[in-house]
Amino acid sequence: MAENKAVYLGTGRRKTSVARVRVMPGSGNITVNGKPADAFFGREAHVAYVEAPFRVTETMGRFDVIATIKGGGVSGQAGALRLGIARALLDAGEDYRAELKKAGLLRRDPRMVERKKYGLKKARKRPQFSKR
Repeated sequence: MAENKAVYLGTGRRKTSVARVRVMPGSGNITVNGKPADAFFGREAHVAYVEAPFRVTETMGRFDVIATIKGGGVSGQAGALRLGIARALLDAGEDYRAELKKAGLLRRDPRMVERKKYGLKKARKRPQFSKR
């Protein structure tokens, strides 16, 4: 396959968000659900968080990203996209593994929202106690 037509795939998950990511050689554009990343996320902090795999591997501006994200909120979606990009870069070149692993970008964040229990107001919050 020619270098220009190479497409690398990655899937990222965080909380209840799932990101399906395609990374291909290009000029550094990140498109999420048909919108540029800064328009989709709205906050520069989320965009910087998503670009972390490129900064760590020193490939900023060398790859284009097209992602489809479903579920969750903005923070979870950013985390899912970050993991998806890291996995796709791993598909692009195994030599990136050491840097990505050292930065902790290949580990899925396992934290999920704790379920609500019956008799309680939230997962752990109890109703107010009344002595009389």
